[in-house]
Amino acid sequence: MKKGIPVYDINTFGAYKNEAIIVSRFGHYAKKYQHFHSAHRHSFYHMVYFTKGSGTQTIDFKQYPVLPGLIYFMTPGQVHSWSFTDEVDGYLINFSEAHFNSFLFDPLYLHNFIFFAELSSGAICVLPEDSWGKINELFEDILKEGENTDLYSEDMVRILMLKIFIQVARVLNLKHPVHQLSYNQTLLYSFKKLIETHFIAYRFPKQYAELLHITPNHLNAATNNHLGISAGQLIRNRVILEAKRLLINMELSVAAISDKLAFNDQSYFVKFFKKNVGVTPDKFRKQNR
Repeated sequence: MKKGIPVYDINTFGAYKNEAIIVSRFGHYAKKYQHFHSAHRHSFYHMVYFTKGSGTQTIDFKQYPVLPGLIYFMTPGQVHSWSFTDEVDGYLINFSEAHFNSFLFDPLYLHNFIFFAELSSGAICVLPEDSWGKINELFEDILKEGENTDLYSEDMVRILMLKIFIQVARVLNLKHPVHQLSYNQTLLYSFKKLIETHFIAYRFPKQYAELLHITPNHLNAATNNHLGISAGQLIRNRVILEAKRLLINMELSVAAISDKLAFNDQSYFVKFFKKNVGVTPDKFRKQNR
């Protein structure tokens, strides 16, 4: 904890069928892993579907209600916590990126689903009540496959998971039609992956444009057209998000966080944070204690 928000690897848990996936009823999971209720990160994909209960959950400093029919999807690295006011249940699946990479020809296939696109508001949604029965049935089938040891069982689990993704995507597509990724959408996906890797060392669009073998103008036009913000702002947003994640760890001083994020001095970090968030790092920390 003194080094930052805990990051849990998928190997932290008991395996479901192999080390790349965990499937569980949510009530059992929530009771077994009480320490996961406080702020933490995952190094894997995380999906939960609630069938009962109430309370709130926080994902990257945005709070959402917990209620029956709600399903949410998280990508690796996001900060997450729960606060329940009633007994909860449902289903949970944790899986690594490699779980599907060995199965699907297209390594970007999951990103065709709006809830795995990171830029989307569809990562958390309440499904219509007439879809609950089908979704419940698919999760139950996945749990049953946990007892099956035949040659095709792991692929059947993947197929059932894809059925869940498609069912949810069909609900979301009523509002958010998804088409095959265009060149610029694929470019933005690559840009965001590079930001995840280099946001501490590289702060300027021209550095990423060079890695992508395009001009800075092309990169900026793509981000403005698709996201409504500049390439520079996208980079700054990622730095700010990491700063927020570090600030909720009370063991780290503002000076230490400034160093971790490679700012030249603490005063510049404070000015940068206040300009982008509207409050100082200390005030943000007090508000989110």
